[in-house]
Amino acid sequence: MVKRFAVDSDITPAYGSRTMDHTIPKYRLPDGEMPAQTAYQLIHDELMLDGNARLNLATFVTTWMEPEAEKLMAETFDKNMIDKDEYPQTAEIETRCVNMLSRLFNAKPEENPVGVSAIGSSEAVMLAGMAMKWRWRKDRQDKGFSTDKPNLVMGRNVQVVWEKFCRYWEIEPRYIPMKNNRYTLTPDEVLSALDENSIGVVAVLGTTFTGEFDPVKEIHDAVVGYNQQNGLQIPIHVDAASGGFVAPFLQPDLAWDFRLPNVVSINTSGHKYGLVYPGVGWALWRGEAFLPEELVFHVNYLGGDMPTFTLNFSRPGNQIVGQYYNLLRLGREGYTRIMSNLRDIASWLAGEIAQIAPLRLLSDGTAIPVFAVRLAEPQSYSVFDISERLRIRGWQVPAYTLPEDAEKVAVLRLVIREGFSRDMAELLLQDIKNTVAELEALPPANKKSDDQHFHHN
Repeated sequence: MVKRFAVDSDITPAYGSRTMDHTIPKYRLPDGEMPAQTAYQLIHDELMLDGNARLNLATFVTTWMEPEAEKLMAETFDKNMIDKDEYPQTAEIETRCVNMLSRLFNAKPEENPVGVSAIGSSEAVMLAGMAMKWRWRKDRQDKGFSTDKPNLVMGRNVQVVWEKFCRYWEIEPRYIPMKNNRYTLTPDEVLSALDENSIGVVAVLGTTFTGEFDPVKEIHDAVVGYNQQNGLQIPIHVDAASGGFVAPFLQPDLAWDFRLPNVVSINTSGHKYGLVYPGVGWALWRGEAFLPEELVFHVNYLGGDMPTFTLNFSRPGNQIVGQYYNLLRLGREGYTRIMSNLRDIASWLAGEIAQIAPLRLLSDGTAIPVFAVRLAEPQSYSVFDISERLRIRGWQVPAYTLPEDAEKVAVLRLVIREGFSRDMAELLLQDIKNTVAELEALPPANKKSDDQHFHHN
């Protein structure tokens, strides 16, 4: 006789529940309920199949925050950022962040700088791009010219969101190609792509591919000269998604921001080196004149007048709170200390990897704590093989090919973030050395070249 046990969700062990002994629906709504503890445990166990975020050197986004920041963010999940009448102090905190960042990027108070928070730099890019298009269109209309063929000049080193922006808003993207051993923009190439239909030029402060900076000041000065010669007002937007929270602390004298008069807008990611968990970016304009009023909507059904310039509407205020915590907690000294430490770890690791014979650096981690590595010459294995074998040890080091015109170059990229110590870097270095040695020792029939990888993918 089989003995049946009474089930009490308050006292039954998690794995003693009947829910644990049969398959649960994966793609349809279950017919009945289950205890909260059981639902938690089922999902928790499935998520163990994800990679360890702290060992993910592919992502730029923050994977570690202080417990106090996590507590504040947990306490503010329920605050709807858009409802500024109901949550006026959260709105005030957003305003403080905008002011702090505007000053960090050397905006002039007399120009009345403005800014907004966003889900991330992807939304911030869309907002800045829209502002450039609207201003270009109004200028053309005022002069009685056609507005049919707007274009945007940028390098192939931009993040894919710029391609999305151009496609969604019907703008011709004028890409400056990358070249082998040159992965940033040059002023001459920018000038060759400009005309009266250019709504702006995008310069990148910390490219996704190698971590390098475009020469913003040189590009700026070239565009200013072009404008003066041709009676135009083509502006510069700086995509500082990765470098906006690094350059002010590590290279404070580098002119890339609102110190340059034709830099009219900047985006940056609070959830990258702003050190906040994913979900916050910032779009900033040097003055009110550069954010067209017709892009700002006013709603009153949440109570009071709510000016809003976002693509999203409802979203939690906790990322804004997390950003403010970091700005308040760390200040200039704290950010400088963290970024200096990350740069030193990245530079040390890059230098050590450069001594592994088959590998060659494309960048060294001194601009932002990011660097890329390629094989020095064709081998019977590829960087994709290295990436795959490192994953066995838990490391996620992405391998990919560079954009058009440099697509034959395959690289590994390593992003060093807060929470990645020198001790972890030493462990990773040893695993890279071991991986390369294992691949070198393989019989030729078991090796795969980069060319073979490209053929199959």
